Amino acid sequence: MSYLHKKSLFLWSIQETPSSLNLLKLTTSFMSTDYGTTYEKLNDKVGLKTILSYLYVCPTNKRKIMLLTDPEIESSLLISSDEGATYQKYRLNFYIQSLLFHPKQEDWILAYSQDQKLYSSAEFGRRWQLIQEGVVPNRFYWSVMGSNKEPDLVHLEARTVDGHSQYLTCRMQNCTEANRNKPFPGYIDPDSLIVQDDYVFVQLTSGGRPHYYVSYRRNAFAQMKLPKYALPKDMHVISTDENQVFAAVQEWNQNDTYNLYISDTRGVYFTLALENVQSSRGPEGNIMIDLYEVAGIKGMFLANKKIDNQVKTFITYNKGRDWRLLQAPDTDLRGDPVHCLLPYCSLHLHLKVSENPYTSGIIASRDTAPSIIVASGNIGSELSDSDISMFVSSDAGNTWRQIFEEEHSVLYLDQGGVLVAMKHTSLPIRHLWLSFDEGRSWSKYSFTSIPLFVDGVLGEPGEETLIMTVFGHFSHRSEWQLVKVDYKSIFDRRCAEEDYRPWQLHSQGEACIMGAKRIYKKRKSERKCMQGKYAGAMESEPCVCTEADFDCDYGYERHSNGQCLPAFWFNPSSLSKDCSLGQSYLNSTGYRKVVSNNCTDGVREQYTAKPQKCPGKAPRGLRIVTADGKLTAEQGHNVTLMVQLEEGDVQRTLIQVDFGDGIAVSYVNLSSMEDGIKHVYHNVGIFRVTVQVDNSLGSDSAVLYLHVTCPLEHVHLSLPFVTTKNKEVNATAVLWPSQVGTLTYVWWYGNNTEPLITLEGSISFRFTSEGMNTITVQVSAGNAILQDTKTIAVYGECLCACTPCRPQAQGRQCNCWQPEAARPLPREQRVVVEKELSRVWSPPLRVMWFTCTVMATRPGEHLSVCVLKVALLHSLT
Repeated sequence: MSYLHKKSLFLWSIQETPSSLNLLKLTTSFMSTDYGTTYEKLNDKVGLKTILSYLYVCPTNKRKIMLLTDPEIESSLLISSDEGATYQKYRLNFYIQSLLFHPKQEDWILAYSQDQKLYSSAEFGRRWQLIQEGVVPNRFYWSVMGSNKEPDLVHLEARTVDGHSQYLTCRMQNCTEANRNKPFPGYIDPDSLIVQDDYVFVQLTSGGRPHYYVSYRRNAFAQMKLPKYALPKDMHVISTDENQVFAAVQEWNQNDTYNLYISDTRGVYFTLALENVQSSRGPEGNIMIDLYEVAGIKGMFLANKKIDNQVKTFITYNKGRDWRLLQAPDTDLRGDPVHCLLPYCSLHLHLKVSENPYTSGIIASRDTAPSIIVASGNIGSELSDSDISMFVSSDAGNTWRQIFEEEHSVLYLDQGGVLVAMKHTSLPIRHLWLSFDEGRSWSKYSFTSIPLFVDGVLGEPGEETLIMTVFGHFSHRSEWQLVKVDYKSIFDRRCAEEDYRPWQLHSQGEACIMGAKRIYKKRKSERKCMQGKYAGAMESEPCVCTEADFDCDYGYERHSNGQCLPAFWFNPSSLSKDCSLGQSYLNSTGYRKVVSNNCTDGVREQYTAKPQKCPGKAPRGLRIVTADGKLTAEQGHNVTLMVQLEEGDVQRTLIQVDFGDGIAVSYVNLSSMEDGIKHVYHNVGIFRVTVQVDNSLGSDSAVLYLHVTCPLEHVHLSLPFVTTKNKEVNATAVLWPSQVGTLTYVWWYGNNTEPLITLEGSISFRFTSEGMNTITVQVSAGNAILQDTKTIAVYGECLCACTPCRPQAQGRQCNCWQPEAARPLPREQRVVVEKELSRVWSPPLRVMWFTCTVMATRPGEHLSVCVLKVALLHSLT
């Protein structure tokens, strides 16, 4: 299947296509079911005017196909159950962004909409049911068989109304609020949920540092343990194969490199496998780690490590326990000797894999050809982007040969029995190269009489036949051309038993790889016969366990003498916090067998951890935190508190929690608090939450200062409208509601360029000059900031203040000092005043009474000031 730029789709085999393909609003599509010999127009079956945007093929039944129409025209599905022979159209009331098929049930599908809603269908898209709103993109998963009991269970990360993320699970056809589960208590960091094989991963940032949690086989979450000196700022799960987690961790002091860590079976305890592995960013900004897992050989990886600003390629055969540089070829392409001495000179490879299914990557290997690796790279002291050549290894990376001096795309046909190479170039070509002896010799073949600008190659599905299709164009303005290349005529028979020879996997002569000797069938290089089905390994024999089959356990490091000894930060006598008196724990010898290693006997018993009775232990390392890692809670809402204990007898421990508001609770063991302690505060303030843990051997305590707030709705700045120079003015911020918790007040007044910041809601100040002045107060309550602004008139020194009963009083002498007594405002005037006030004030006000005072500011001038008593209407009810 391929996407061609002239807005046409040529689909020549449904059976091994990717599960989805972006058609980019194709107007014309073609399909072939005979490996590209003939084509039929897909539009004749779905409608000539139908614009397609995406094609999906059911991964468990390749005969079932689903086409999505362009949502800008219509939102519909076209469904086929007969490999595209016929289609039925179904209209949708939502716009599909992506689909996720169930790994076992062919009719079960999850659909993610453009408005972040998740839908499910049990009828291959014919009917849909809403599961959840606010789902995070690409953070939804089907259940994993063996880890989940219910095959229809859905794992997802959803956002709450206030923007937090949480991990939810529910059944696909019964995902109501009552039936949703929260396997991880509290909130998680956005876009952090990963469900992969037997593992579930989440991230939670607390105190500015990310913390990573894992659930193995859907058991309770445990915090992932890196060496204590590690300060991670980013983590990527690379692999969860064979009951082990391979993770890339970026430390606080790294920018373009990551450290590789490998875990125990539960994914909890991690040990360092390789430091400073090179990383880069992909086309969409995604992180790409220069680590390549060789197909077909368990435990074999290639990695590009940065050493003193030089990038070098290393190889491991035992999942990162031992690494070594690659030995360069003895001779170059012309047969001249290559002078390259380890460790100063070696072979370095580019480890990026193509994201385009129709172009080969710069490194390739196949499960069906476990000894053959093809890659581009260079010989020297470091990896370079210049002088790139192509290299091949036919003995699983032990030795290498140069095959081309320029980059080529290499395809595996006939289970690796045939290698096809095509030059990477922007110029048109008409030749390709074939090798029938694992890249030792190459023959040149013409695949077109006219040079072709090649845009991609379709390898045959399953690598069992010898058909490939090259697509491109003769010129930049010409139509697309497809060239079918069938090499079956080269062979006149299928391979028989006598055409194969045994080949033993090894690492520099060492035959025991991952605790076993493995012998494979290889076609003899002089025999030209078609292999067909993959022969696989001839036999596998376990090896006797040696020290080489064991890695250092968590907390131990390998020293120069090869022994695993405790690291400086690790106390071997420390026990798991889950270990209780009367139970047993595994007492480490400092070693742990490499996961998936098949060795037996030998030093196995000596190096294996021994069961030991748990001694009693006093509580130590007690912490109390909120589930979301914050130090704030909202009045009247549940806050979840988590009690964490590094070590101690958790089953025989008394825990007392005092919430600081007069309420306290007690628990008899920590296991009853795994989901957290929920509490509701009915008042605002700062509360001192204390927890005390006691057992027969000791005690420990911890304190949390929790700020309980409620939302601030309104701020009103209260101060006089008029004042005189050098007279003290009082300004007060009136809040609604009046009690909201800890606040910060920011005051701006006069010509000040810097604000006055206080924790009190009132201030006093003076003006030294006349004029109009603006006063602004900003009140910060948590993440919310509200403000109010008022204007005050400042006049010269007041000479006298008289009531309106003697308005003729002027000059410096005045006999009347008492202001007029308070009196009710007439209804007609009150309505007018309230109407004017409503333009600048919300909620509505009611005027109750008023007083007026005449101020003689200077001879011959009067200022009448009315003071109105107003009240909030809803505060009177």
